[in-house]
Amino acid sequence: MSDKDTFRTIVKPGHEVLFKDKNSKFYGYTFPVQTEDDVKVQIEALKKKHHAARHWCYAYQIGVEDIMYRANDDGEPNNSAGMPIYGQIQSFELTNVLIVVVRYFGGVKLGVGGLIQAYKTAAQMAIEASKITTKRLQRRFKITCDYKNLNSVMRIIKEHQLKIESQTMELQCELVISVRQKNAVLVFENFDRLFEVEIKKL
Repeated sequence: MSDKDTFRTIVKPGHEVLFKDKNSKFYGYTFPVQTEDDVKVQIEALKKKHHAARHWCYAYQIGVEDIMYRANDDGEPNNSAGMPIYGQIQSFELTNVLIVVVRYFGGVKLGVGGLIQAYKTAAQMAIEASKITTKRLQRRFKITCDYKNLNSVMRIIKEHQLKIESQTMELQCELVISVRQKNAVLVFENFDRLFEVEIKKL
């Protein structure tokens, strides 16, 4: 990633794409994912949709600082499917994304080189059919204070244009705020300096 404060991902599942080579059909799909469970759900759905297919090969990457990834050849020759798909995730600098390429065998063997090219092309087409966005990394904090200190807290929130995710305004006030990662230390210190105000990382 060029800037650690931001990351690239897809907004929603992309359009289905189709790549053909020597009668084999390769259907490409992209999905935004946050967890391995999200990955399983999407793959199971595609196995139902394409129950007559021969292979459901995929790769995913989750996370920004702690990256988790996997590439699966699903019965194709070693590294001929999953890694070419994963290579496209890296090439487009994406994360929190799953790419699945479903293959229907057309009766003619493509060879390892042909398979690598086919899976790479289908993955690339699938990404190009998706809406890519750049998101900012956020840190979340919980601020607790007495009502009498709320003005000081709100002044810092306004000054740094911070987003309030939730708030409880009673005798004891609680606010959950999100802060752009690169500003997190500065914002934390500003609140930490306030008398009778407590700030915690979430």
